[in-house]
Amino acid sequence: MFRRMSRWAIALPVALALAGLTGCGSGEPAASTASGAASASATAAAKEVTVFAAASLTGTFTELGKAYEAAHPGTAVTFNFGSSATLAQQIVQGAPADVFAAASPATMKTVTDASLASAPTTFAKNKLQIAVPAGNPAEVDELKDLTDPKVKVALCAEQVPCGEAAVEALDAAKLEVKPVTLEQDVKATLTKVELGEVDAALVYKTDVIASAGKVQGIAFPEADQAINDYPIATLAKAPAGDAAKRFVDLVLSQQGKDVLTKAGFEAP
Repeated sequence: MFRRMSRWAIALPVALALAGLTGCGSGEPAASTASGAASASATAAAKEVTVFAAASLTGTFTELGKAYEAAHPGTAVTFNFGSSATLAQQIVQGAPADVFAAASPATMKTVTDASLASAPTTFAKNKLQIAVPAGNPAEVDELKDLTDPKVKVALCAEQVPCGEAAVEALDAAKLEVKPVTLEQDVKATLTKVELGEVDAALVYKTDVIASAGKVQGIAFPEADQAINDYPIATLAKAPAGDAAKRFVDLVLSQQGKDVLTKAGFEAP
């Protein structure tokens, strides 16, 4: 059954299987036990695929996870959604995972530079919109309205992809915005708007669509100069092995493209 995962506290089936070998003696029986444990480990690993994915992929990947489970009975897909920068650091620090889907090539590079992932493939693009509460009480119409000190603005922190994109868009417009808060991922930034704690935020178009009317989205031309590529890759030490590759294949398939496009992502 489909499960979400908080952080990266995951019990590895491989580690459990190997731990069972510590009581074995030497000789042929031990070799037989080791072989059996390795086989059991492979079987157990194939029953779960752990995917680390950018927060902006929550809706689409949840849907694709359910589709994967339906096509592969007995296999569960576990997700860890969050800031791509944070997820990349967790992987580098040893967090066990099978697939990484990032919201920018820069965050994926953190993992590939450490030789911890296969060659990534770009599977989608995303761009920013101005999100405002329903009714737009601050009457924000364009990007320069965010420079008004009376308008409370939320941005993603600069080190995460949505924050990096915001900086690029504002630089392109030659504007300076002083946010009242910097959030660690796009979902947290959007929540500030949904709760009415800020008058506006720069988030992805897909997050505006996913809010289902809780916020309004305002397109602006400078967003075209800050489009984010989304790369995906299997991880070098993926416990799930071939199952991880099958999940990536699903994301890259026409079915995956249809789910992403429907959510507002653009084709790579």
